[in-house]
Amino acid sequence: MQHRTIGNDVVGRVTVSAIGLGAMPLSVTAQRPSPEAAEAVVHAALDAGVTLIDTADAYCLDDTEVGHNERTVAAAVRSWGGPDDVLVATKGGHTRPGGSEWGLDGSPEHLRRACDASLQALGVDAIGLYQFHRPDPQTPWADSMGALKDLVDAGKVRMVGVSNADVGQIDEARAICGDAFVSVQNQFSPGFRSSADELAHCAALGIAWFPWSPFGGMGDAGSLADTASEFAAVADELGVSVYQVTLAWHLAQADVVIPIPGASKPRSIQDSAAASHVQLTAEHLARLNTTA
Repeated sequence: MQHRTIGNDVVGRVTVSAIGLGAMPLSVTAQRPSPEAAEAVVHAALDAGVTLIDTADAYCLDDTEVGHNERTVAAAVRSWGGPDDVLVATKGGHTRPGGSEWGLDGSPEHLRRACDASLQALGVDAIGLYQFHRPDPQTPWADSMGALKDLVDAGKVRMVGVSNADVGQIDEARAICGDAFVSVQNQFSPGFRSSADELAHCAALGIAWFPWSPFGGMGDAGSLADTASEFAAVADELGVSVYQVTLAWHLAQADVVIPIPGASKPRSIQDSAAASHVQLTAEHLARLNTTA
């Protein structure tokens, strides 16, 4: 497994696997894995060398079980019994009013309550990386970022990040949160490259970049867009899965990139983790980078 770094000289640098695990598929649908099957997915990731797991308080079915994914991940990491070097990154700011509904609350009051609940769900004294899940149009961005800074100052979180943010919001987060601001998580994939400017900005600043939905679909290594047929061609040439080629392409974009593919079966994350061994040539990358 390749490794990459999150953080800086001021808050400290954390070395994590170049491929993370997106834990969302373990909780958000009625067809989600059983607790035992979910544990098997997390254990498969850890056995494969994955040391970054991305979760969120809102990864659940509705507001009666907020924190379901965090509790699932935390329990699986504890039962694994391996080295204590796993970074569990969580998020706050989304709400789940019911069913398939997703709400937003970026108010400082909500983020303080959400962080306290996440601390309890994860069973930790401080969260290694706490991310603001999505901008809330009803709350000024500066207020939400100020809440993250307050959580750092209170010792409840060590590092902070944002998700679904543009370049201006990234810069404002840096200005408010200072050196504690270390990551951005945006949607990015072969068929969805509208965050290319944000990726380039993070690469220039040394900010970790977590592309969510790296295959272009939600959940498991699901459907790559039809426009990504060149990825399948390269996969055939190399004798690996198209998902491994896709993740290798992500890693080649910049050394700050840490994809977080979702998985609801052990074989999915095992395949994804092996992508760190795939070597793409300059010719491969030229073909893949020009795929629209």
